Amino acid sequence: MSYQLIDGKAISGQIKEECRMKAEEYREKGIEITLAVVQVGNDPASGVYVRNKKRACEACGIRSLSYELPEDTGEEQLLELIGKLNADPAVNGILVQLPLPGQIDENKVIRAIDVKKDVDGFHPMSAGALCTGQKGFVSCTPAGIIELLKRSGIAIAGKECVVIGRSNIVGKPVALLLLAENGTVTVCHSRTKDLKEVTKRADILVVAIGKPRFITADYVKEGAAVIDVGIHRNENGKLCGDVDFDSVAPKCSAITPVPGGVGPMTIAMLMSNCIASVDL
Repeated sequence: MSYQLIDGKAISGQIKEECRMKAEEYREKGIEITLAVVQVGNDPASGVYVRNKKRACEACGIRSLSYELPEDTGEEQLLELIGKLNADPAVNGILVQLPLPGQIDENKVIRAIDVKKDVDGFHPMSAGALCTGQKGFVSCTPAGIIELLKRSGIAIAGKECVVIGRSNIVGKPVALLLLAENGTVTVCHSRTKDLKEVTKRADILVVAIGKPRFITADYVKEGAAVIDVGIHRNENGKLCGDVDFDSVAPKCSAITPVPGGVGPMTIAMLMSNCIASVDL
């Protein structure tokens, strides 16, 4: 079966260009959109993400403010900075790069961010808004997955959708978003019995399991659309996902590659959330 390769780079590029045009419209009205990015410590992966976010801001015409705090920063000090950014009318979005050092309670930090500036979509009130169909920020990776499907012409309504993984950052929100698009949704996890039997029903399979190349062809229905959220390095140091691409792709109607699938969408949707922050 020939499959459609879902190009996250191209689709994220479209979204960033739309954001750039909207940011320009706002600037003409005297509104400059500003994202404050806070990083504690010098975790190398976090450093890469933060640099990519700054670059995306630049490309989209969004001003970024950078706060790089030392590894030994105390919780109170960080909460004080968040309080200042919450109170600053010039700041539209606040992003605290996770993970945080052990002395800081991540949940406390997430809850401290003003829900109207929570462009990561991690605040419990943002999650509650998603759950009840209210207006609010949606976390960026799940929002990106829905955009990948829609912009690739893959209908969700009435489809059997299976999500593998129940994290607060991907699994749960993407299940709720698929439900909001009128998909019939099943969420699987480490305690699911007969996982293959469940996943083989899926017209749309979203894999966020955190295990390299775990999903092989015998988990996948003929003609399914497969979205691979995982990112790992294999034994040769090459990037791979949670899906064994080579065995699964021939069975699919559409599939995301790793890299170049879901990954680029996360930052594109962050930019989209920054733009949306003006009207929240």
